Amino acid sequence: MAETAAGDAVATSPWPDNPVLVEVWRSGFLESVHRGSVVVLGADGEVLAGAGNVARPVLPRSANKPVQATALLAAGWAPRSGEELAIGAGSHVGEDGHRELAAGMLAAVGLGPDDLGCPPALPSHEATKAAWLVAGRAPERLAMNCSGKHAAMLSACVAAGWPTAGYLERDHPLQEAIEARLGEAAGEPVAAVVVDGCGAPQHALSLTGLARGVLSLVQAPEGSRDRAVADAMRAHPWFVAGTGREDTDLMRAVPGLLVKGGADGVHVSALPGAGAVALKLDDGGDRGRTPALAAGLRRLGVPAEVLAPWARTPVPGGDGVVGEVRESAALDA
Repeated sequence: MAETAAGDAVATSPWPDNPVLVEVWRSGFLESVHRGSVVVLGADGEVLAGAGNVARPVLPRSANKPVQATALLAAGWAPRSGEELAIGAGSHVGEDGHRELAAGMLAAVGLGPDDLGCPPALPSHEATKAAWLVAGRAPERLAMNCSGKHAAMLSACVAAGWPTAGYLERDHPLQEAIEARLGEAAGEPVAAVVVDGCGAPQHALSLTGLARGVLSLVQAPEGSRDRAVADAMRAHPWFVAGTGREDTDLMRAVPGLLVKGGADGVHVSALPGAGAVALKLDDGGDRGRTPALAAGLRRLGVPAEVLAPWARTPVPGGDGVVGEVRESAALDA
């Protein structure tokens, strides 16, 4: 059973017997595997390929953010820059520029960090976190990786004339608009609503629905709200993720590509004129996400040499590399 944001129990189907998508090899020995499901859509939104159960609802977590951002724009949020729109749809790592931008968004609508509903956190950027720990600096709400989204949500509430108090409640007009928009973009109703790690409602969709929604953003007409979100994220990938993050680096490496990871082993990506990929690793880990994502992107025509840094990631041993994390035969087709 899962719980909705209101605490009501909802039934979920049994966990599927999904195939192995990613293998971990150490010195020629198969050490670990990651099972999961992945779907590849063509430019027309139809399924090109898939593995595992791609119809069962999953929690996309932060992979829902790009479509969520379109609901904020529809509510009247008017970002002052592409950077603000990108961080509103992103999951930053708490670097100085991330926190400063989120703080500026709040100040522009007469609010401050104390108005954020996300919990205090240390930055997840390692160098920034280390500096904070050395300085004895306490966790802050602005450093939480969803503070950009929350600043954007509060800005949308101010623009629409909705109360900022209680903006994370499922029956708040902002959250009702987000839930409706996610279902519309996915082409299917939201299957469940739970509480996300940042305290906001989180909406369950199938992988196919997740991929369909993000694909619609990159293929939307220029000048539309949907296209504005996609363009901002692709133009300012550092505000979507941060230094050294796979989303930032992939969007810089592949022209036109939109990428958004989510917690617990989820990733989604879309390329205009080509299609989209969405995946979920059953164990909820991050290690196998990019090899599986790279395999799907190859099906969309992204050259293997461009994807090489993400398709096979090194397994260290001693002072060297003794193996790799790579796609399984289920994806190597």
